[in-house]
Amino acid sequence: MMHPSRQAYVEEEREPEDTDMGVDLANIPIDRDYMIPSGAAGAPAQNASAIISQLERKRRAAAIAVPTDDGRVRARLRELKEPITLFGEGPAERRDRLRELLTQQQEATDGVDGEGDVRMGDTADVDQEGEAEEEFYTEGTQELLLARQYIARYSLPRARDRLAFQKIESRIPLKTHVDHRSEIKERLSGFELVGSEIAAERPVSIARFSPNARYIAAGNWGGGIRLMDVPNLETKHTLRGHTDRIGGITWFPEAILPDLSVTESSVNLASGGGEGNINLWSLSQDTPLATLSGHTGRVCRVECHPSGRYIASASFDTTWRLWDVEKTTELLLQEGHSREVYTVSFNTDGSLLASAGLDSIGRVWDLRTGRTVMILNSHIEPIYGIDWSVDGHRLLTGSADGFAKCWDVRAVREIGKIGAHKGGVTDLRWYKGIDGPASGKKLRENEEGELQPKKASTFFVSSGFDKDVKIFSADDWALCKTLSGHSGNVLSVDVSLDARYILSSGQDRTVKLWARDDEEGI
Repeated sequence: MMHPSRQAYVEEEREPEDTDMGVDLANIPIDRDYMIPSGAAGAPAQNASAIISQLERKRRAAAIAVPTDDGRVRARLRELKEPITLFGEGPAERRDRLRELLTQQQEATDGVDGEGDVRMGDTADVDQEGEAEEEFYTEGTQELLLARQYIARYSLPRARDRLAFQKIESRIPLKTHVDHRSEIKERLSGFELVGSEIAAERPVSIARFSPNARYIAAGNWGGGIRLMDVPNLETKHTLRGHTDRIGGITWFPEAILPDLSVTESSVNLASGGGEGNINLWSLSQDTPLATLSGHTGRVCRVECHPSGRYIASASFDTTWRLWDVEKTTELLLQEGHSREVYTVSFNTDGSLLASAGLDSIGRVWDLRTGRTVMILNSHIEPIYGIDWSVDGHRLLTGSADGFAKCWDVRAVREIGKIGAHKGGVTDLRWYKGIDGPASGKKLRENEEGELQPKKASTFFVSSGFDKDVKIFSADDWALCKTLSGHSGNVLSVDVSLDARYILSSGQDRTVKLWARDDEEGI
């Protein structure tokens, strides 16, 4: 598998603006006007007509509906009596080939030749009944309907409580907020390396803290997962069940949701592997409790829903999927990305999910309706990291273009960006904290009885191909600290809920722990 930093990215084709570059467009028999490239100025009319015909053909091709699922693409090629794959052809190239074949088929049906010109003859008699219409809506299952209803009932009270929390916090004076952030930034500057351990014989692709920060789950390219204690980094268990590299690890949120009972013998974490499976694990045995199968490509990231009832997975098969943990069944196969999906993340209410991948596009989905509510489309290279703030409406994306960007779902726009890492951002995590709206705790008061802002979401951590881990303030986007110590690319980063520790893993096969000298949080 090619390393993520070498993956190509796709830039969206933009239609040129209408303009008159010296060609009499009024005499050209077409439905739309297009800009003629500057090289065509003063060119013979026949050359200009050819250019316009090519643009028209591209427009017609772009309007053809082509499945994004590779299995459906293969099936469609088989219907056309074409080879379902060519030597060295990947899913994206196969989809482009299908689009070209369908374009040629449409041109033959509509009486248009390969140059986009209408052929001689009576085109009014073209039989339109033979054109197959692609159906892109599939009725969901009853299980998916019940899941959507549960997610709505679960998320709406949490959203109400979050808004009430934010209204109270908005009454805190601005000066108190500024002093609060300055104090946190000063404490963040004290983080240093406090532990390092070789965790595998191959690169450690991802490492995540347990919610209580007592354990670390570290997955490697060999397919194994090590459970290590904090802060000694001693291996307690080794979990084996994947046959290819570990892409994603997610813990179940027992420390965040006290009413959710998670014991050593029940599901504690989930992992995704390069072979396409998702394994559910307990802490009492070394083999999976269950395996979720369905993806036809590598699983890159997995994420647990705040309720603990569902898991989302992102895959190289260009889809993300939603799974029922208790029934170990697939609830939803969601298409929408043109390239491999690399990462997914739930917001704290549990109502929204963000997905992103190698098409350099991020999408925000409403899990209660299945609709896309926002598109994140200003990165120019693959997106490898995405994470939500505890305020429920801001999220971060990290890309191979080196930028970390912040998006506001309420404003439906990008609200901040940082040139975070040279060579690209591999992972990022917002500090969730133990005093956010979902914690059920009230805002602290100082000695004078004045309310103090929450610490949650005041900073985030990121990792990159420049072998560094960085800590950024989440308001002014200032760099608080650069943590150097890895000898290879840093592939993942995490921060504990109490902010005592920052965790990183990388191609140097190590897991590293970072903390202040006093090992106290912020």
